[in-house]
Amino acid sequence: MKGVVIAIVVLAMVQLMVEPSQAVTCGQVDACLVPCMSYLMAGGTPQPACCEGVKNLKGMASTTADKRAACNCVKAAANRYPNIKDDVAQALPAKCGVQMDIPVSKTTNCDA
Repeated sequence: MKGVVIAIVVLAMVQLMVEPSQAVTCGQVDACLVPCMSYLMAGGTPQPACCEGVKNLKGMASTTADKRAACNCVKAAANRYPNIKDDVAQALPAKCGVQMDIPVSKTTNCDA
């Protein structure tokens, strides 16, 4: 499983380097949040790699369209994993010291 996660992260990073002018993709968002999975399921304190991913996600989503796309990707990812605690997910940016315009929640209205 770890090998698959690492491969996904590497592929997303390569995609970021090769196609920096394209809109935010769900692969990029997923790669940013993969290090956060243990925190999102159990709470506690997010790992430094998780917070780095949150910071990267904020940096990728600079336009309204990017923020909306990232929001939809975060929402879809959260809904794929029923063990993610929504209250813990919503607290993630603050725990990492990041002011986010993208809510981390299963129920967010990304069009608002």
